[in-house]
Parts: sequence; structure tokens; C-alpha cells
Amino acid sequence: MKKIVEWFVTNPVASNLLMMVLLLGGILSLSNLREEEFPAFDVGLIVVSVPYLGAAPEDAERGVCMRIEETIEGTDGIYKLTSRAREGFCSVLIEIAAGANDLQVTNEVKTLIDSISTFPTETERPVVNYITITNFILDIAIYGDASEKALKELGLIMRDDLVALEGISRAEVLYTKPDLIAVEISEQTLREYGITLNTVAGAIQRSSFDLPSGALRTLQGEILL
Repeated sequence: MKKIVEWFVTNPVASNLLMMVLLLGGILSLSNLREEEFPAFDVGLIVVSVPYLGAAPEDAERGVCMRIEETIEGTDGIYKLTSRAREGFCSVLIEIAAGANDLQVTNEVKTLIDSISTFPTETERPVVNYITITNFILDIAIYGDASEKALKELGLIMRDDLVALEGISRAEVLYTKPDLIAVEISEQTLREYGITLNTVAGAIQRSSFDLPSGALRTLQGEILL
């Protein structure tokens, strides 16, 4: 290094030429520099959440967290597992390995979690979320002399139109009530058929279940339906 410095000191023309080349290269590259206040990047994290009503942290760890770890441990594309149990809840943080297909790993983890049939009966359905970071651009409020249902339907149509635009990857409809199906049975009808509300609730629960509809193959990976 000392000899190189001495050579440039004794050759000022070469030093000036090198400086000019560096300055010119910097000026030409200014137009190609990409500047973002909030750059988009993938965090590569999956969070599995399982409510376990009334369970102590020790019970949540043994009954839920450990079973999740045993099921998904060794899955391709997973770099690290971190589980946390607290009263009435268990969460597992999954770090995706560098170079792995995030969507494919997420779908595989969800399939494995849904296949666990040994959870305690007090647990609720596991929720698998892939953590994403998006840039917020615009907030649109829809109002008018219309029913809440009509405003919600208009919001859904606007959401689909916005997502179809180039440069917009995601749009959400917020601050709306979820659609519900209400079953109302009069006391007279219950007495007529000799049944109770618990009997009706049990019949509805037995008839309500999720069925797999196959898989959708995309360029980004396989999406389970």
C-alpha cells in the first residue's frame, strides 16, 4: 500500500486522471440511484398463534407449543423456531431460511399445523400468518345515504378495482362488520318439536366444517385452498 501511495505522489497526472474518472462515474450513476423513504423488503417470518382458553403457561407449552415444534421441525426452508407460552395462549415464531420460497414454506407450515389432531379440546383453531411489510399510500373513506351493507359492497368493488391497477399490490376494506348468519327459533317452535337450543346449536356445529378444495399452483408457489 505504501508503494502505491508513493507512486501516485510522484505521478500527479495519474492521480488527477483517477480522480476525474471517479467523479465522472459518480455523476453518471446519480440518475440510476434508487431512493426510498420506506424501502420494501421481505422479513421472512411466520407466526403461528393458538389460543388455549384457561390454560396455564406450562400446559400451553406442553399441550400446544411442543406439538407444533415436533410437527414442523426439520421442514425444508425453516431456519429457526422460537415458541412462547403464556396463560391461555401459545405462539411460535418461524424464521424462513435465506433463499427459500416464502409462500411455499408458509403453505407447507399451514398444512402441517392443520394436520395436528392431538391439540387439547379447549384450544381454538390455529392461525398461521406470514409477516409482511407494506407501504401505506392512501386512505379512502366511503360515505353516503345508503345502508351499511351497500357501503361495504361498494368498498369491496373499489378494492378490487384498485388492486387491478399497476403498481398497487394490496388494498383492504377496514372498519366494517363481518357478515353473519343468524338462526332464530321461537320458543313455541322448540316446544312443538321437543328440542332445546343446545340441540339446534349441536346440529349446526356438526354440519359446519371446512373441506380442502385442492391447491392452486402459481409462479410464486402452491396455495392450498
